[in-house]
Amino acid sequence: MRKNIPVYIFLLIVMSALAARAQNADSVKKVNIKIDTALLNRYRIDPPKNSLPVPTRPPQIRAESIPIAMVDYHINYWRKWINVGLNFSQSGFTDNYQSGGTNAIAMRGDFNYRTEYRKAPFSYTMETAFTYGVTKNKGQGSRKTQDRLFFDNKFATQLSKSWYFFGSVTFESQFDKGYIYTNNNGPTKLISRFLAPGYLTESVGFEFKPVGWFSSRIGTGTARQTFVIDTNLIQNQPNNYGVKRGKKIKNDLAFQVVSQIVNKNLDKAGTMTLNARYALFIPYEKHIRFITHRFDLTLNARVNRLINVNITGNFIYDKSANNRIQASEGLAMGVAYRFPY
Repeated sequence: MRKNIPVYIFLLIVMSALAARAQNADSVKKVNIKIDTALLNRYRIDPPKNSLPVPTRPPQIRAESIPIAMVDYHINYWRKWINVGLNFSQSGFTDNYQSGGTNAIAMRGDFNYRTEYRKAPFSYTMETAFTYGVTKNKGQGSRKTQDRLFFDNKFATQLSKSWYFFGSVTFESQFDKGYIYTNNNGPTKLISRFLAPGYLTESVGFEFKPVGWFSSRIGTGTARQTFVIDTNLIQNQPNNYGVKRGKKIKNDLAFQVVSQIVNKNLDKAGTMTLNARYALFIPYEKHIRFITHRFDLTLNARVNRLINVNITGNFIYDKSANNRIQASEGLAMGVAYRFPY
């Protein structure tokens, strides 16, 4: 046994050396081996899931009250337009001015107010128009050039896209006295004044309004009262506006058509606007020659925010006032303000 000890020791040393050499070889091989992670993931073996039951609670949905801050706004069903204008002209000459001429001053004021209320299917429209002009020439007294007082109120309810059923009340007269001037310094004749004449018209019917700027009323049931409160006017006005001598009021039943163009823009910039109104009045109990026509036209051209040029004209045929067509026109430039601008 003791004789074999050296042999065992030798074998142990040899085996230890071989084991160390094998371990070094394995470490070298591990460094050179490329690991394919995709392949490993394909054949990965997940650990078994926990087979023990896990307690779960079903989801619960309940309503929660959330405070909501309301937006503070107000719907305005009203729309308003105001036009105010003042036109002034002046001319002066020296005593030795060879072309001749007369010193003169002229002034005209305009005020137009229009308001609309629209809340389907109802609507209300009110229009007011005041116009007054006067001129003063050297050697003459002041003379009226334009004078009109006009109110129009209309209530309507919508029947279809373009048709309405309406009721309206309209009043028209003038502010100042009107005269016929026989010559420069001679006597004058008083032919009109406030409520002489004055017209109050009530109408019920149907209105056609295809667009916002145009409308046409067909008043199948229309009544008009003509006022002449100054009974002395019959001396200079034989027709007395159709009112009988000694009377102050005349009543008529008629068929009426009123067509109107309101603030129609004639250019893209909106510097030119057109306003026009045509009124046809056909009395039921009178001859066809007593049909009344009135046409009013205003063309405005805005130079800038304040300077305005306008052309006005009106044509009237009313046999109760005069047997011929009445007409007037005016061209003026002055200061004008429109709200909203």
